[in-house]
Amino acid sequence: MTHDRNASFPGNAEAKGVIPTLDGKKEVASLEKGSTVLGTKVLSGVSLPAAIIRDEALTHNLAWMQAFAERHGAELAPHGKTTMTPVLFERQLAQGAWGITLATAVQCQAAAAHGVTRLLMANQLVGEANMAIVASLIADGVDFYCVVDSAENVAQLDGFFAARGLTLQVLIEFGVPGGRCGCRSAEEVLALAEVIHEAPALALAGLEGYEGVVEAVDPAQGVRRYADTLVEVARTLHEQGRFTVAAPLVTASGSAWYDVIAESFHAAKLTGRLTPVLRPGCYVVHDHGLYREAQAAVLARRGDLTSALEPALEVLAQVQSLPEPGLAIVALGKRDIGYDHLPFPLRRYREGGTANQILSTEGWTLTKLMDQHAFVQLPRDTQDVAIGDIIAFSVSHPCLTFDKWRQLLLVDEALDVKACLSTCF
Repeated sequence: MTHDRNASFPGNAEAKGVIPTLDGKKEVASLEKGSTVLGTKVLSGVSLPAAIIRDEALTHNLAWMQAFAERHGAELAPHGKTTMTPVLFERQLAQGAWGITLATAVQCQAAAAHGVTRLLMANQLVGEANMAIVASLIADGVDFYCVVDSAENVAQLDGFFAARGLTLQVLIEFGVPGGRCGCRSAEEVLALAEVIHEAPALALAGLEGYEGVVEAVDPAQGVRRYADTLVEVARTLHEQGRFTVAAPLVTASGSAWYDVIAESFHAAKLTGRLTPVLRPGCYVVHDHGLYREAQAAVLARRGDLTSALEPALEVLAQVQSLPEPGLAIVALGKRDIGYDHLPFPLRRYREGGTANQILSTEGWTLTKLMDQHAFVQLPRDTQDVAIGDIIAFSVSHPCLTFDKWRQLLLVDEALDVKACLSTCF
């Protein structure tokens, strides 16, 4: 089987294949004519490199984070920018997610086109072209939210949506000094709420924040202080009658500090007044680097958690050259995998072998990554490596690997393909 990261979906008519998804629906993917995807063995029938998602780990992660949110009395709105994969959105929603978080109007448009009906754009909506996209979504019945942090943006949005007879639900963003967007103080938030109150086309629907930009000598304590302040400001807005929706939101949480945010929301006993919403995204496939480290910190803070998220995303590639002792060149590059943290070899297989026939990568180190080539240093006494050997590589920060692929392969424990998942970046 071949897969084309650069082909648009659904692909040309001669090359179409119908791929069953796990909910019984059909997804059209661009395939080589005459190929069969379902049941194809990754180690013998797939053009590599390929990005794979291990379904057992994915299923575990979906249930784990949904249960975590529910135990803390919070809703879950996973950040969809991580994957931009509609089938994964469907699975997150089917697991019980309140909605999907996204970062841009175009991402929201793509998610809505695939059936997502509640969207939280955790970003300011600026530019009339982007406003027009959102206006179309609202007119089509999408339950849409975005954030604001300035009177100027409020005026722009109010004018645009009033002219179209639409109401835009907004959350005030509460930021931190030195961070990115957001009002810098509670006083600024309360003043902006007054401005929104005078904007007839806007409905103040909650308070939003992002703790990942908090800087403190004790990061965990700094995030706790920020979360507690976010809750107090939301309560003040509620007491002043500034919210104009029945169940206003208070929302934060990326993929590193979700436990601290959840604890603060839960301790505040917001149920009945405010709707707490968590927004982690990377949990869905987790990783072997940045977020594995973050998860270790979560487990250290929370001794009551008896299980952890599991890495589900890997990129498989083949040894293409053994030009000198101690060096393997693998057909993997910056076009195939994220590289803010260099990947490392997880396992090795012989082409045509099976998933339980694992060869050693002990002492193997990826030292350099080019556009299409990876330099892997081997122990000098390595004897059993062969051209064509398949290496499974780790992923760190999954967002920056997903966006390199138009298709990812969902595989079972035998590395047989269960489905081909299209992205919509």
